[in-house]
This record gives sequence, structure tokens and C-alpha cells, in this order.
Amino acid sequence: MIEIKDLYFSYDSEGNKENPRNVINGINLNIKEGEFVALLGHNGSGKSTLAKLINALFIPKSGEVIVDGYNTKDEKDVWNIRSRAGMVFQNPDNQLVATVVEDDVAFGPENLGLPQAEIRKRVDESLKSVNMAEFKKNAPHLLSGGQKQRVAIAGILAMSPTYIILDEPTAMLDPSGRKEVMDTVIKLNKDQGKTIILITHYMDEAALADRIVVMEEGNIILEGEPKKVFSHVEEIKNIGLDVPQVTELAYDLNKDGIKINNEILSIEELVEEICHLLK
Repeated sequence: MIEIKDLYFSYDSEGNKENPRNVINGINLNIKEGEFVALLGHNGSGKSTLAKLINALFIPKSGEVIVDGYNTKDEKDVWNIRSRAGMVFQNPDNQLVATVVEDDVAFGPENLGLPQAEIRKRVDESLKSVNMAEFKKNAPHLLSGGQKQRVAIAGILAMSPTYIILDEPTAMLDPSGRKEVMDTVIKLNKDQGKTIILITHYMDEAALADRIVVMEEGNIILEGEPKKVFSHVEEIKNIGLDVPQVTELAYDLNKDGIKINNEILSIEELVEEICHLLK
């Protein structure tokens, strides 16, 4: 479990250490093993900062982040934390370090000092998990954006983490690349039981999660299952975010006096509601 307790964090505001601005304001949040949690919020809401606090890239100003019993404030536990909570960033080019795909995936396990046989096993299994085994001898720079991001995910998987934190992994991809990456993320969560923490601006991606956490100015303002969170259409729009198009359509129909369930995330659910109404 990841436990976040009364967490505060701030950057120096233009070098003014006496009056720093809090980016995280007293957050409390638990993430269970095996969960798929989506973090939403516009730029500057604190979601990426929260991810880096979980990964021990940042240290709390006050409060605690505990990953499987390890406190991110304890310097001796940093590598234990990062081996459990792997992080995938927005631009895969920033995470690819080798000239051959399999060498790139092997980079993390090699730095852990694992035996060659174990490294070979992890590389093969990780590439297979993200459907990139056939590209293991390829040069990363010749891959598509979606393929590069899947290799980056494989590199994290080879470290055998319990938690995978993805910071807008599809932001730089076309629709095909986005689908490749999200299919991989869902597979890792459902088939392998990996805990997923996904930061995204795409509402259709967030709708796939078990739980959504919405942040604004360093605070958690909404939290719950996707259907419950996205039913707060006005509140979400007031902070500059969108909801899935079909959810907004259901909301607009309700405003126009057509009383249907507004906890809708798919076209199929909306069609079913309308057919029920017509009957």
C-alpha cells in the first residue's frame, strides 16, 4: 500500500525561501496494491509533483509518504522505494538510454547487480508483456512514439515494481500510439495485478480506472469511481477540465428535462438509458 498522510510540499517562490508557495496542501490518500488510480487536474494542480513525491524524487515539506512501509524521508530506503514504484515520463526519449531495445530494458536490472541469467529472463518477460519482443534487436530511435513508450514501460517492468506511475504517457502520441500504451497499461493492471497510478489529461483514459482523484491547487477536491466523479459535471468544468463526451451529453439532456441517469461513461450505457426511457 502507498500511504500519503497530511502531505505538504512547496517550491521556493522566485528564490523567496521565507514565503514559498505550497504545491501540495495537506493531502491524505491511500492507494492499495492492484488498484488503477487516475490523477486528474489542470497544469499546476500538483498531480505531477505528487507522483514525484511517491517516487521519492521529491521529499515532503511535512507529512509522510510511505510505500510498502518505507518512508520517502529515509534516505537509506530510497532505492527500496524506487524498486517498488517505477515511473514512466511523458517523453519516452528521455528514458531510453541504449542503442538497442533489449539493452535499454536491461539497463535497470544491470544497475541492480542481478545475475546475467536473471537479467535475460526479466528483459524477455518485460518485452513480451508490452508486446515488443519482436523488436528487441531494433534501435529505439527507429520506433514509433507508442512503441518507444512501451519500451520505456518494459524498462520499468524489468525492475519488477509493484507500482507503476505514468506521468501523461500518451500526451505526445497520436491516437494509435495512445491506444497501444493504454492497452498495455490495462493488461498490466488486470492480468499481472500491477498497481497503476496514471496522470492524464484524457478523460476517456481516466474513465478506465478503478478510482479517479481530481486535484486543484494542491488539494484533492473529488475522489471516487469514474461514474461518480464524472457526474459532477459543473464542478469539473469550473476548474477547467472536461468530462467524457457521452457523460456531458447525458448531463445536457437532463438539463433539458429528459430525466436519465447521468452516471454514464459509454455510448452503450446512454443508448440503453434512452431505450429504457422510450419504452
